[in-house]
Amino acid sequence: MDLGIKDKVALVMGGGGGIGGAVAVSLAHEGARVAVADIDEAAALRTVARIQAQGGNAIALQWDLNGLADMPGKVARVNEQLGPIDILFNNSGGPPPSPLADVGIEAWQQHFNAMVVSLVALTNAVLPDMKTRRWGRILTSASSGVIAPIDTLGVSNTLRIALLGWSKTLAREVALDGITVNVVVPGRIATQRVASLDAIKASKQGKAVEDVSAASVASIPVGRYGDPREYADAVTFLASTRASYITGTVLRVDGGLIPSIF
Repeated sequence: MDLGIKDKVALVMGGGGGIGGAVAVSLAHEGARVAVADIDEAAALRTVARIQAQGGNAIALQWDLNGLADMPGKVARVNEQLGPIDILFNNSGGPPPSPLADVGIEAWQQHFNAMVVSLVALTNAVLPDMKTRRWGRILTSASSGVIAPIDTLGVSNTLRIALLGWSKTLAREVALDGITVNVVVPGRIATQRVASLDAIKASKQGKAVEDVSAASVASIPVGRYGDPREYADAVTFLASTRASYITGTVLRVDGGLIPSIF
């Protein structure tokens, strides 16, 4: 199937990580020119090397989502080196586990700026060019906690839900401009973030990490953690011309983990 994104320009946030890196590679495999952005430049460069080894076109950018003042310059660099951005993959890191009552107001504000305000600002920065070309894809990675809240991840549950409301509203506003806006929800995907959460849980419960992971796997109908490539390929489809009638939705890539119908 030709997904119709050859030579489209994609900006992938968190592109040095497990999910972001897989998304960058998947988009490049379909012929997109990919800007790989990450706070860890070395990690972004590793993803670029993977893409280039497969014959793809990619650049790396060191990008801290907390640096709103730097955003116009970063977007301009992508435009200069690859072209105007057609596909934006919004992806931010998550806060550490903590009971909500232990989170101070300053920490709430910091996480809100990093996880919500920064992604809204970035999207606003790329939308004008998308509207001019009458084509664009805005994809935001969330968490299964937006559907079924995850214990000890209350900050993430709360702030990522804000992105759902924003995404749904924006989808209706820009649909006639040829721009789709969707949220993708990962379940238990085998990334360093999930491994870290398993380790933290095991330490708190006085259990072996292997036992915690096994219990988690047992709750997933397909009986395993997801491969980042499986998540990434779903994102790539939503970024394609074939997905032009899918907007304002939330796609679960969770192996059946989330039990709710809606």
